Amino acid sequence: MNFAFNEEQEELRRAVSRFLVEKSPESEVRRLMETEDGYDPAVWAQMAEQLGLQSLAIPESYGGSGFSYVELTVVLEEMGAALYCGPYLASVVLAAGALLCCADEDAKRDYLPGIAAGRKIATLAVTEESGRWDFESLSMSAEKEGSGWVLNGTKMFVLDGHIADVIFVVARSSSGLSLYSVDADAKGLTRTSLPTMDQTRKQARLEFSGTPCRLVSKEGGIEDGLSKTMDLVAVALAAEQVGGAQHCLDMAVEYAKTRIQFGRPIGSFQAIKHKCADMLLEVESAKSAAYYGAWAVAEGSDELPVVASLAKSYCSEAYFHAAAENIQIHGGIGFTWEHPAHLYFKRAKSSELMFGDPAFHRELLAQRIGL
Repeated sequence: MNFAFNEEQEELRRAVSRFLVEKSPESEVRRLMETEDGYDPAVWAQMAEQLGLQSLAIPESYGGSGFSYVELTVVLEEMGAALYCGPYLASVVLAAGALLCCADEDAKRDYLPGIAAGRKIATLAVTEESGRWDFESLSMSAEKEGSGWVLNGTKMFVLDGHIADVIFVVARSSSGLSLYSVDADAKGLTRTSLPTMDQTRKQARLEFSGTPCRLVSKEGGIEDGLSKTMDLVAVALAAEQVGGAQHCLDMAVEYAKTRIQFGRPIGSFQAIKHKCADMLLEVESAKSAAYYGAWAVAEGSDELPVVASLAKSYCSEAYFHAAAENIQIHGGIGFTWEHPAHLYFKRAKSSELMFGDPAFHRELLAQRIGL
């Protein structure tokens, strides 16, 4: 595997960074935090039409651009650095990943072109009231009714579930776990926004009561495809965490160089030097883990299940530590609402728990390597 970005990928990084500097400054992040939808539809459309970001890693046969997960990682890293508020992770990574790994050909042809074009916002509903990410705990029922299917139960912590045009739901029938699609206006579907610590990423509670749905996978037995979907998502979120962690490091170092105490910059004090050095080591190690995961996906490596859990667990802790140390280095100002440090701290904690916390992924890693 080649772990160096080529010139085209670096140019993609620069283009995405310029776009987010203009469209996702701190003032816009704070504005969108207070809105119900949590994103700007005009910016979402511009991302699709001018940059083609929604189509990036979707195969050309389904209306996408056919690039690899490496390019997707570049985009997610920049979005993490900018705290981009929008359904990119939910629609482009979660939903599209579930379709590619679990769905039948008809469903892929029906849904992926709309996701790739940014016309449809989609999400994946997995977790239930317990908040657990293991599949054995899933109990939401899918039952045949006439020539179709209906869903009954509750899904929790669904990313952008309150704004999604289509929701892909993991539910259990008599044959086992299957994937179903539900339209936003389906009968018996109730969507409720959840109060979250990280206001830059919206989540929802979805209640299904005899809700009509479409079976979009084989009936039962999607555990392997669903497991691969969650591995892809873990790698994608690790890349986003790396972007946030790097931004926290940059903020801390810049402040340490300009903040004067006792007649000299605080960066000259040994304690601050040690904090910055430790952050740098962890951020660079996190990059190695996230990039390794991206290349494992791109190369179709058998190591993906191991690398995904490794990347998610390490990058989660590295980001949270960087965000916490950034506040400490900033001192009093870092604790205030007016300073952006708390926004990264909350995103870091939310991302640490999402799709399984480090303890969950270390246990999963141990199982996968036979310990």
